Amino acid sequence: MSTLAVIALALSAAFILAIALGDPKRRRAAHQSGEGHSPAQRRLLTFCVLLPGFICIVRGDPSAFLIWLGGCAVMGWITAVAFSRPVAADRGRKG
Repeated sequence: MSTLAVIALALSAAFILAIALGDPKRRRAAHQSGEGHSPAQRRLLTFCVLLPGFICIVRGDPSAFLIWLGGCAVMGWITAVAFSRPVAADRGRKG
């Protein structure tokens, strides 16, 4: 795997995690204190998530870009699952 793709994916994964940690709706649902990120902060973090992909494109490495793109999608799903709350029906189930 390309070193550029690994570095780009690691950077984007860090910013995806930062977006998830400061998500205002998730924080309210989890009854956590604080406001979360402002819209301007979320836009800046989103730009930072996308920047490594643009660097892959500018460098002319399509394989690194595709690895980065797929890896970001997987990291987004993993982050969403990791921060999800159990469904109320699952909490009441015995067994």
